[in-house]
Amino acid sequence: MEPPSATPRRRLIHWQGSLLTVSLLIFWSPSITAQPTIESVPFNAAEGNDVLLLLRNPPTDTLIYIWYKGESRDHNNKIASYLTGATQPNATGPAHSGRETIYPNGSLLFQNVTLEDTGIYTLQITKTNGDNEALAGQIRVHPELPKPFITSNSSNPVEDQDSVTLTCDPETQNTTYQWLINHQSLPDRARLELSTDNRILTIHNVTRNDKGPYECETWNPVNARRSDPFILNVLYGPDTPTISPSDWHYPPGANLTLSCNATSNPPAQYSWLINGNYLQSTQVLFIPNVTVSDGGNYTCHVHSNATGLSRTTVKTITVSESATKPSI
Repeated sequence: MEPPSATPRRRLIHWQGSLLTVSLLIFWSPSITAQPTIESVPFNAAEGNDVLLLLRNPPTDTLIYIWYKGESRDHNNKIASYLTGATQPNATGPAHSGRETIYPNGSLLFQNVTLEDTGIYTLQITKTNGDNEALAGQIRVHPELPKPFITSNSSNPVEDQDSVTLTCDPETQNTTYQWLINHQSLPDRARLELSTDNRILTIHNVTRNDKGPYECETWNPVNARRSDPFILNVLYGPDTPTISPSDWHYPPGANLTLSCNATSNPPAQYSWLINGNYLQSTQVLFIPNVTVSDGGNYTCHVHSNATGLSRTTVKTITVSESATKPSI
């Protein structure tokens, strides 16, 4: 009878033999050949640049490379071919524009690409044994974006009355639009509305705080541009005017100077009244050597022809011998 230790020894020998078999299979297994592929360099190209359809891992037994425009390998779509080992290996076809160059490794260079060059291209590889292989590559050409500019439907919108539509021009295909206000992204406000493509910005019930500056940015996969700043000329006011100085009591013989100020765009027109009677149209009222008869209610009236709004403020001036202010 075999000793108990014999069984483990057999298992050890069997395991070591399996490992040796696996190792030999790995060692003698032929390496996997990398498959040829087409890569566009660059992936996205600006109009006017050069693009290379690069053939990676070209076969070593190639007889001829033939490039076609599109997916059909019809003769009329032939761009160029390269016959390896020939005295004059390069040949062009009906689809050759004069800007394409085929290289010995099968790659195809496009110079000064246009938007019309965008699309699929097919490479046919014929091997020395007669086998054919077809690969597809793609060129993506994007336009060079012009500098955008902003137009407005209203040159002088009135505060709390008008809505303003700003448009980022010109309109270009496959372009992303973005707006900036005060050099920052648009705030989340109910009064701000963007079109579906973000090219048009509408500001509802515009206020003086909406003047900007506004900028619009455009970009596609190859370039980006920004407009010059655009400032809205929002018409507003006049706000309620203030009269200075705060003094209201003057002795006879003193000089009376009253200044009226109201925030307004454009600047408002000013006029003065005393006890309801017109005095003069000026922002600063000056009355030298006042007398008792100059006392009364002084009204500053401000008006804006642009907004159609008017505001008034009344100040009571007392002229008397006593400079002592009465106690309350």
